[in-house]
Amino acid sequence: MNFYIMSKDVAVAKWQDNNLEIINEKMLPLYLKNTGNVEKWLETRAIDCHRANSRLLKKALRLTEKDDTSTVLAVNAATITDNYWIKPLDSDLTYEDVRFDNDYFANLALTGNYDSFNRVANSKTSKTPELTNIGSFEKCWKLKKGQWWMYKKANHDEMFSELFIYRLGVELGFKMAEYERGNGVIKTKDFTDNALVNFEPAFNILGDDEDYIKSVEMLKIICPDAVGDYVKMLFLDTICANPDRHTFNFGVLRDADTGEIVGLAPNFDNNMALISRGYPKNITRKNDLLIKLFNELMQYDESLKKYIPTLSEDLIKNVLKSVGMRVKSKEITEFIMNGYRLIEK
Repeated sequence: MNFYIMSKDVAVAKWQDNNLEIINEKMLPLYLKNTGNVEKWLETRAIDCHRANSRLLKKALRLTEKDDTSTVLAVNAATITDNYWIKPLDSDLTYEDVRFDNDYFANLALTGNYDSFNRVANSKTSKTPELTNIGSFEKCWKLKKGQWWMYKKANHDEMFSELFIYRLGVELGFKMAEYERGNGVIKTKDFTDNALVNFEPAFNILGDDEDYIKSVEMLKIICPDAVGDYVKMLFLDTICANPDRHTFNFGVLRDADTGEIVGLAPNFDNNMALISRGYPKNITRKNDLLIKLFNELMQYDESLKKYIPTLSEDLIKNVLKSVGMRVKSKEITEFIMNGYRLIEK
């Protein structure tokens, strides 16, 4: 297939006969700027094929080709969190034609409910943001009063961990994606505000490399103002034991009209931290890998220590109270404070 790669209604590149022709480098998606690999870029935008509800969604939509590239192309590679999309060379489509304006397929994507399956299978529309809603958890995009919200399935402890870390970050003055508690789900507001800015995951720059030092050095080059926010994100990951900070759940925001990198995206996706997989047995945090990695970063560049905030038991207890969920508050407080005391400040 031959097509233009678009940013809103601006052609930024042309893909023709397996050749990438760059038209507007400043507006080009960062992954394409760094690798030129169009096929892989498309694949990174596809719903996780291992999610059970992903298979139901594709079946209901009657997708004959279910590979990642075909799945993405079925919705012109459009997503909720950026303005990039694919336009066939001979097409008159505009950005307004392809951007998403309904959440008709949300319940099927989230629950896999059979009634939802039959309802959407008889739909006359197939334009859904769920085909480009990446990640391993069952989730969906819901449109509430003109604002997109991500709904993700969560048990009690996953929900608590996400909400607690969000509120702790807010109390510390960090940039955090907004979270709310739902019925069996955790809800988060689209931090791009319907793609007023473009979110680019760190994968588009670093690939799978999660090394803290390399990430800091990368940010120093492309957006020095983002370094502090990155260190603050790692600080929360460290004290709240989030081992799942990979290059798809943090990244940068770009001006949708100029391509300029304007900062780090708000901290999001902490639902595998703290008690989400059970209460940690190592309350003392002895031989804690995340603390070791964070301290190695502080030793590498001591100027980064200025981003470490002051933390107290009273602050943690106040956040626990604000969340209002039944948990072992004493154990959680001790675990976090023990981690904090071991950080090089």
